[in-house]
Amino acid sequence: MPWGPGSATGVGSLPWTDPVEATRVVFGELPDFPHLPELPGRGPGADLVGRTAALLVDLAVELTSTGWAFTARPGRDLRRAKTLRSADLDALEEVAGEHRGPLKIQIAGPWTLAAALELRSGEKALSDPGAVRDLAGSLAEGLIEHATEVRKRVPAAELVVQLDEPSLPAVVAGSVRTVSGLRALAAVDPADAVISLGTVRTAVPADVPVIVHCCGSNVPVDVIRRAGADGVGLDFGLLDTVPDDELGSAVEAGLTVFAGVVPSVDTDLSALTDTVDPIRHWWRRLGFAPERLAEQVVVTPACGLAGASPAYARRAMTRCREAARALYEAPEG
Repeated sequence: MPWGPGSATGVGSLPWTDPVEATRVVFGELPDFPHLPELPGRGPGADLVGRTAALLVDLAVELTSTGWAFTARPGRDLRRAKTLRSADLDALEEVAGEHRGPLKIQIAGPWTLAAALELRSGEKALSDPGAVRDLAGSLAEGLIEHATEVRKRVPAAELVVQLDEPSLPAVVAGSVRTVSGLRALAAVDPADAVISLGTVRTAVPADVPVIVHCCGSNVPVDVIRRAGADGVGLDFGLLDTVPDDELGSAVEAGLTVFAGVVPSVDTDLSALTDTVDPIRHWWRRLGFAPERLAEQVVVTPACGLAGASPAYARRAMTRCREAARALYEAPEG
């Protein structure tokens, strides 16, 4: 992996609205493993679904009264999302154009998009397997173009791709509601979930790590592993909803765990040991050698920091960096 042992990074979203300021903070607090900031506070088109939908190839979207939906031709909503993305990349080039080392970019995964985007018929794309296949293929093409543009802006960076899949557990559990909310859509077979995730994963070169992040409960780690992901991001506050044997098998197979141990909303961050001990205890419970911990665990906030204050977001990133160093220097405490 392009990151070294004892690494920390962010999840993605931040509370700022100025991309230059946000990028400077990220590269200042997480210089060894920074990420492209996401600033949903700027409004529609900067949100998780809108900014990713703007990457789709040959599929246009617009904002409706119930959310983002496919449309026949691009309009002002899509243009706004693309303009916001360009501003983010301009800020990245201005602040970090000479950066060397890992750099993480984030987009919504195919299942979260399918659970959010509405077809022109008015129902969610998740209801139509054909639409899901088309969506995954379009997203894969868009990711290639996005990664190519980032490489142009920061040519010495080693890209890492994060697929945000907050809806994946609900997709495989069959608990995603229809647009009307009157019923739930059918559960997606885990094998099919693997296929669509794999379509996007294989769009990038094999030497570009792909992380699947889900800060919800009941994360289907086995689906993520079988799709070819190199890492999984979890909220450690919900770790008890993921079976130890499933996560342990994934770690044994080489998956990196992006451990979300720093609260994502304003909290009084107490002793550093309160942050690192849950990771140490979990690692010890799984029975892995202590010296592997800092190599196979990256410290992150529990989820995105968009709901935090700017001051706390900065402190949270600092705490992630401090915790990662502590795990590297003293994995057993």
